[in-house]
Amino acid sequence: MLFGASGAGKTTVLECISGLLVADAGRVAVSETVLFDGEMRVNVPVAQRRVAYVFQTLALFPHMSVEGNIAYGLDRVPREQRRKAVDSIVEAFRIRHLRQRRPGEISGGERQRTALARALVTDPRVLLLDEPLSALDVATKNAIMADLRAWNDAHRIPVLYVTHSREELFALGERVIALEQGRIVAEGLPQAVLRAPRLEALAQAAGFENIFDGTVTAWHEETGTMSCHIGPGAQLEAPLGHAPVGDCVRIGIRAGDILLAIAPPQGLSARNVLPGKIVSLERRDVTVIARVRYAGDVEAGLEMEVHVTPGAQQALALAKGREVWLVIKTYSCHLLR
Repeated sequence: MLFGASGAGKTTVLECISGLLVADAGRVAVSETVLFDGEMRVNVPVAQRRVAYVFQTLALFPHMSVEGNIAYGLDRVPREQRRKAVDSIVEAFRIRHLRQRRPGEISGGERQRTALARALVTDPRVLLLDEPLSALDVATKNAIMADLRAWNDAHRIPVLYVTHSREELFALGERVIALEQGRIVAEGLPQAVLRAPRLEALAQAAGFENIFDGTVTAWHEETGTMSCHIGPGAQLEAPLGHAPVGDCVRIGIRAGDILLAIAPPQGLSARNVLPGKIVSLERRDVTVIARVRYAGDVEAGLEMEVHVTPGAQQALALAKGREVWLVIKTYSCHLLR
């Protein structure tokens, strides 16, 4: 999977692989088949690459039925073989009952299934997906991801999937390549890339809602931690990094990794407890987003975003203006470059 913020170069990579964009240099190969080689001057035409590409806009033909859209790329295939291929793919993506309907007569999820079926019915050697599920609700997205995963378990072709969604990354990704400004900045298993990103741009894309400046004030080599000054009277204990005492650092913390308490907490393993005051609360689906301003930094305005459940908001009687304490584990503080 390709992961990164907008403008990182994810779509450009797909266009170079598909042949829609000619790279200035480099090499594109699927297994032993070379599709492009700048040095050897190899550039296989788009129509001969056997690369299936599903765009974010889907690009279905509105005047054609679902069946017509799926069969469009099989015009040179014998009729009986074409019929069997279409029958198989509409079963795999659960759209047999939609065969005679047009794209305007079906739901967004059904159009997405149709676009995937149209791409895969041609038996491609690789599948490119450019944020195809971004406009769908969670339930529909999960169902389609399950069917796509089942289809590929049976066919085992390479799938390069562009996304900025952590949920899609963990549900579908076997290997992640993170991009920033056209360069690979991290790669590996989804857990390894997203759990501890080191670059600020990647941290933002990976969902680190709180990123702020700090100054290293002390090293604690015996405990593997260091102290960082983040505001008047405010210190955070973070994992020991390479920054020497006196250096400025950037610290990232996920909103979901911060706990709220309505009384000064005691007897915790978490090393960071900061007083604050809630400045706003916003409900988004099943998450309540709280903005909490650090009580010792009123003028500078150091604020943190915290995510809690509606049940927690109700149980703690959280409201604008309420005094709270931010509780943060040491290893929830990530040092960024």
